[in-house]
Amino acid sequence: MPRGQKSKLRAREQRRQARNKAHAQRSDEAAAMEEELPSSSSALEAPSQSTSPTESDSSFQASGGASATASTTTSPGADKTSSDDGEESQDEAVSYFPASSAHRSGRRSPTVKVDSVEQFLLHKFKVNQPILKKEIEKILGEEHQDEYAEILKKAAERIEVVFAIDLKEVDSNMYEFVSKLNIPNNGRLRAGRGWPKTGLLMNILGFIFMKGNCATEEDLWVFLKLFQIYPGKKHIIYGEPRKLISKDLVHLKYLEYRQVPGSDPPRHEYLWGPRAHAETSKMKVLHFLAKAGATVPSAFPQYEEALQEERADTRGAGRAGTSATARPDSMAPSSSTRSAH
Repeated sequence: MPRGQKSKLRAREQRRQARNKAHAQRSDEAAAMEEELPSSSSALEAPSQSTSPTESDSSFQASGGASATASTTTSPGADKTSSDDGEESQDEAVSYFPASSAHRSGRRSPTVKVDSVEQFLLHKFKVNQPILKKEIEKILGEEHQDEYAEILKKAAERIEVVFAIDLKEVDSNMYEFVSKLNIPNNGRLRAGRGWPKTGLLMNILGFIFMKGNCATEEDLWVFLKLFQIYPGKKHIIYGEPRKLISKDLVHLKYLEYRQVPGSDPPRHEYLWGPRAHAETSKMKVLHFLAKAGATVPSAFPQYEEALQEERADTRGAGRAGTSATARPDSMAPSSSTRSAH
């Protein structure tokens, strides 16, 4: 074989080996990332789907409370966390392109692509990095560019119903997640990397609403245990739940924690705090729970109460607007006063 042809063959083989090595490396990175991230889609599974949405707090479990279950899909050993907030080690890779790692031949289904984009979005939020459109396009590949909007919407909705964060377009090149409540650091509570606590809080607010606008401490923990959230046991997303709920969220005034009147021995209960009333509403919480449970707000027996509150708020806002508009006129000098001057 001529020397030149042998050189070409060797160069071709070296390029092939380099490509295989790069593919294998990216596959390992993607697999490691998938272990690190909780799956928001499987986290939507509630303990029971047989309960009628016309029942009291059981309707919350079946129809809306499922988004508290982000704990059920973490990797083995995930409860061994490195901080009080339940976050993993900060020394993690920051590049993640799952499109390079799986099914390198043939067209991948849109569902698989939704999974990949979902994992990518979760990773970018956790490490607090910008979400670039070009990176999502790279994940989807040329064959799925026409489905870009639908795939991104589905991936974002999966994350929304678990963590209560909304994907917003910053500009034509970038997206960001925004917490549904103004918990510090975009729902993370503390500065740095980590997962938002907003989803848990929205579920707790929903549970309190379902229990008649106050829930005993015992009832709340019975509910949270259904989702493997236990007092005193560190959680991969929420850290030590008792501290988060009874200290942090109470201190931030999202929850009120008080002794049950007349209880002996003393028992305690939770209510909505002033910041919860200011930043959300019963109707918004119902919409969140309904979306998580793939139902509609009117399926909940508390819908009418939420609707009445919404109407009252609308009337109150209208009266405040009318009063604000009228006030400058009432303070203006009368025509007689003006003529006297």
